[in-house]
Amino acid sequence: MNKPTTVLVLEDLGRIRLSKSFYFRDFLYSEISNLYGMPNIPDEPDLAITVGRHLCEELLEPLQDTFGRIAIRSAYRSPSINDYGNRNKLNCASNEKNHAAHIWDRLDENGHMGATACIVIPWFADRYAEGADWRAMAWWIHDHLPYSNLFFFPKLAAFNIRWHERPERRIDSYISPKGCLTKPGMPGHDGDHSEWYAGFPATVAVEP
Repeated sequence: MNKPTTVLVLEDLGRIRLSKSFYFRDFLYSEISNLYGMPNIPDEPDLAITVGRHLCEELLEPLQDTFGRIAIRSAYRSPSINDYGNRNKLNCASNEKNHAAHIWDRLDENGHMGATACIVIPWFADRYAEGADWRAMAWWIHDHLPYSNLFFFPKLAAFNIRWHERPERRIDSYISPKGCLTKPGMPGHDGDHSEWYAGFPATVAVEP
Protein backbone atom coordinates (compact mmCIF):
# COMPACT_ATOMS: atom_id res chain seq x y z
CA MET A 1 0.00 0.00 0.00
CA ASN A 2 1.23 3.49 -0.86
CA LYS A 3 0.98 6.38 1.57
CA PRO A 4 -2.68 7.47 1.64
CA THR A 5 -3.31 10.74 -0.16
CA THR A 6 -7.13 10.63 -0.22
CA VAL A 7 -9.75 10.20 2.46
CA LEU A 8 -10.99 6.98 0.87
CA VAL A 9 -7.53 5.36 0.95
CA LEU A 10 -6.93 6.56 4.51
CA GLU A 11 -10.28 5.05 5.50
CA ASP A 12 -9.17 1.76 3.93
CA LEU A 13 -5.96 1.87 5.97
CA GLY A 14 -7.93 2.53 9.14
CA ARG A 15 -10.14 -0.50 8.44
CA ILE A 16 -7.20 -2.92 8.32
CA ARG A 17 -7.55 -5.35 11.19
CA LEU A 18 -4.35 -5.87 13.13
CA SER A 19 -5.73 -8.49 15.53
CA LYS A 20 -9.08 -9.76 16.78
CA SER A 21 -9.82 -6.53 18.70
CA PHE A 22 -7.76 -3.80 17.06
CA TYR A 23 -7.87 -1.93 13.76
CA PHE A 24 -5.19 0.36 12.41
CA ARG A 25 -7.33 3.43 13.03
CA ASP A 26 -7.13 2.78 16.79
CA PHE A 27 -3.46 3.77 16.73
CA LEU A 28 -3.56 7.00 14.69
CA TYR A 29 -4.89 9.42 17.32
CA SER A 30 -2.44 12.19 18.25
CA GLU A 31 -2.95 15.32 20.34
CA ILE A 32 -0.17 17.00 18.37
CA SER A 33 -1.90 16.10 15.13
CA ASN A 34 -5.26 17.42 16.35
CA LEU A 35 -4.02 20.63 17.94
CA TYR A 36 -1.58 21.68 15.24
CA GLY A 37 -3.38 20.33 12.18
CA MET A 38 -0.63 17.91 11.14
CA PRO A 39 -1.61 14.59 9.53
CA ASN A 40 -0.47 11.46 11.37
CA ILE A 41 -0.21 9.09 8.41
CA PRO A 42 2.50 6.46 7.77
CA ASP A 43 4.83 6.89 4.81
CA GLU A 44 5.27 3.11 4.59
CA PRO A 45 1.90 1.57 5.53
CA ASP A 46 2.91 -2.02 4.81
CA LEU A 47 5.74 -1.92 7.38
CA ALA A 48 3.48 -0.18 9.90
CA ILE A 49 0.82 -2.86 9.40
CA THR A 50 3.34 -5.67 9.83
CA VAL A 51 4.78 -4.40 13.11
CA GLY A 52 1.36 -3.30 14.34
CA ARG A 53 0.12 -6.86 13.98
CA HIS A 54 3.00 -8.16 16.08
CA LEU A 55 2.35 -5.53 18.75
CA CYS A 56 -1.36 -6.29 18.89
CA GLU A 57 -1.30 -10.08 18.62
CA GLU A 58 1.66 -10.75 20.91
CA LEU A 59 1.26 -8.02 23.54
CA LEU A 60 -1.97 -6.02 23.50
CA GLU A 61 -4.43 -8.86 22.96
CA PRO A 62 -3.04 -10.98 25.83
CA LEU A 63 -3.21 -7.94 28.12
CA GLN A 64 -6.80 -7.22 27.11
CA ASP A 65 -7.80 -10.88 27.39
CA THR A 66 -6.47 -10.96 30.94
CA PHE A 67 -7.30 -7.53 32.37
CA GLY A 68 -10.21 -6.28 30.27
CA ARG A 69 -10.28 -3.33 27.92
CA ILE A 70 -7.05 -1.40 27.46
CA ALA A 71 -6.91 2.27 26.44
CA ILE A 72 -4.47 3.49 23.79
CA ARG A 73 -2.87 6.77 24.88
CA SER A 74 -0.32 7.20 22.10
CA ALA A 75 0.89 4.78 19.48
CA TYR A 76 1.93 5.39 15.87
CA ARG A 77 3.61 8.73 15.17
CA SER A 78 4.62 9.89 11.72
CA PRO A 79 8.20 11.17 11.47
CA SER A 80 6.93 14.74 11.04
CA ILE A 81 4.64 14.52 14.09
CA ASN A 82 7.38 13.01 16.23
CA ASP A 83 9.98 15.53 15.08
CA TYR A 84 7.63 18.42 15.86
CA GLY A 85 6.97 16.96 19.30
CA ASN A 86 10.68 16.53 19.95
CA ARG A 87 11.66 20.03 18.82
CA ASN A 88 8.88 21.63 20.87
CA LYS A 89 9.49 19.57 24.03
CA LEU A 90 6.17 17.71 23.83
CA ASN A 91 7.44 14.46 25.35
CA CYS A 92 8.71 12.92 22.13
CA ALA A 93 12.19 11.47 21.83
CA SER A 94 14.20 12.18 18.68
CA ASN A 95 13.18 10.49 15.47
CA GLU A 96 16.33 8.37 15.52
CA LYS A 97 15.46 7.02 18.98
CA ASN A 98 11.85 6.44 17.96
CA HIS A 99 12.51 4.50 14.78
CA ALA A 100 10.99 1.04 15.29
CA ALA A 101 9.29 2.42 18.40
CA HIS A 102 6.58 5.10 18.10
CA ILE A 103 7.61 5.54 14.46
CA TRP A 104 6.42 2.15 13.27
CA ASP A 105 7.28 2.61 9.60
CA ARG A 106 11.03 3.09 10.02
CA LEU A 107 13.62 0.43 10.82
CA ASP A 108 16.02 1.14 13.66
CA GLU A 109 19.72 1.84 13.15
CA ASN A 110 20.41 -1.91 13.00
CA GLY A 111 17.73 -2.55 10.38
CA HIS A 112 15.21 -4.11 12.77
CA MET A 113 11.44 -3.68 13.02
CA GLY A 114 9.52 -2.55 16.06
CA ALA A 115 6.44 -0.76 17.35
CA THR A 116 5.47 0.99 20.59
CA ALA A 117 2.14 1.95 22.12
CA CYS A 118 1.52 3.90 25.31
CA ILE A 119 -1.43 2.28 27.06
CA VAL A 120 -3.48 2.41 30.24
CA ILE A 121 -5.05 -0.68 31.77
CA PRO A 122 -8.10 0.65 33.66
CA TRP A 123 -8.24 -2.48 35.85
CA PHE A 124 -4.74 -1.71 37.11
CA ALA A 125 -5.10 2.10 37.05
CA ASP A 126 -7.87 1.81 39.67
CA ARG A 127 -5.66 -0.29 41.91
CA TYR A 128 -2.67 1.97 41.35
CA ALA A 129 -4.81 4.94 42.47
CA GLU A 130 -5.48 3.02 45.68
CA GLY A 131 -1.78 2.42 46.30
CA ALA A 132 -0.80 -0.61 44.23
CA ASP A 133 2.87 -0.74 43.22
CA TRP A 134 3.54 -0.23 39.49
CA ARG A 135 6.11 -3.02 39.68
CA ALA A 136 3.30 -5.56 40.06
CA MET A 137 2.19 -4.95 36.47
CA ALA A 138 5.77 -4.66 35.25
CA TRP A 139 6.74 -8.05 36.65
CA TRP A 140 3.53 -9.68 35.41
CA ILE A 141 4.30 -8.58 31.87
CA HIS A 142 7.93 -9.60 32.27
CA ASP A 143 6.92 -13.12 33.33
CA HIS A 144 4.18 -13.63 30.75
CA LEU A 145 4.73 -11.67 27.52
CA PRO A 146 7.47 -11.34 24.86
CA TYR A 147 7.87 -7.56 25.27
CA SER A 148 11.04 -5.69 24.33
CA ASN A 149 10.78 -2.55 26.50
CA LEU A 150 8.42 -1.14 29.12
CA PHE A 151 8.47 2.42 30.48
CA PHE A 152 6.05 3.42 33.23
CA PHE A 153 4.63 6.91 33.89
CA PRO A 154 3.00 8.36 37.04
CA LYS A 155 -0.34 9.39 35.50
CA LEU A 156 -2.75 6.42 35.52
CA ALA A 157 0.23 4.03 35.65
CA ALA A 158 0.35 4.38 31.87
CA PHE A 159 3.25 2.67 30.20
CA ASN A 160 4.99 2.33 26.88
CA ILE A 161 5.08 -1.25 25.68
CA ARG A 162 7.27 -2.13 22.74
CA TRP A 163 7.39 -5.09 20.41
CA HIS A 164 10.74 -5.55 18.63
CA GLU A 165 12.10 -8.36 16.53
CA ARG A 166 15.21 -8.40 18.76
CA PRO A 167 13.64 -7.87 22.20
CA GLU A 168 15.76 -6.08 24.78
CA ARG A 169 13.71 -7.18 27.82
CA ARG A 170 14.27 -3.97 29.76
CA ILE A 171 11.90 -2.13 32.13
CA ASP A 172 12.27 1.53 33.20
CA SER A 173 10.04 3.92 35.13
CA TYR A 174 9.43 7.55 36.05
CA ILE A 175 7.47 6.27 39.07
CA SER A 176 9.38 5.75 42.30
CA PRO A 177 11.61 3.80 42.52
CA LYS A 178 12.69 5.53 39.31
CA GLY A 179 15.15 4.18 36.81
CA CYS A 180 15.79 0.70 35.49
CA LEU A 181 13.85 -2.06 37.21
CA THR A 182 15.43 -4.86 35.23
CA LYS A 183 17.47 -5.70 32.17
CA PRO A 184 19.47 -8.76 31.15
CA GLY A 185 22.31 -9.36 33.57
CA MET A 186 20.71 -7.61 36.53
CA PRO A 187 20.00 -9.67 39.67
CA GLY A 188 16.49 -11.07 39.64
CA HIS A 189 15.97 -10.63 35.91
CA ASP A 190 15.32 -14.31 35.36
CA GLY A 191 13.02 -16.57 37.30
CA ASP A 192 9.58 -16.20 38.82
CA HIS A 193 8.24 -12.92 40.25
CA SER A 194 4.71 -14.08 41.06
CA GLU A 195 4.87 -12.74 44.62
CA TRP A 196 4.57 -9.27 43.10
CA TYR A 197 1.24 -9.89 41.40
CA ALA A 198 -0.68 -12.14 43.75
CA GLY A 199 -4.40 -11.57 43.20
CA PHE A 200 -4.10 -10.73 39.53
CA PRO A 201 -6.63 -12.34 37.17
CA ALA A 202 -6.00 -15.84 35.93
CA THR A 203 -3.57 -15.74 33.04
CA VAL A 204 -5.02 -16.27 29.58
CA ALA A 205 -2.80 -18.58 27.55
CA VAL A 206 -0.97 -16.83 24.72
CA GLU A 207 -1.14 -18.72 21.45
CA PRO A 208 2.29 -19.31 19.87
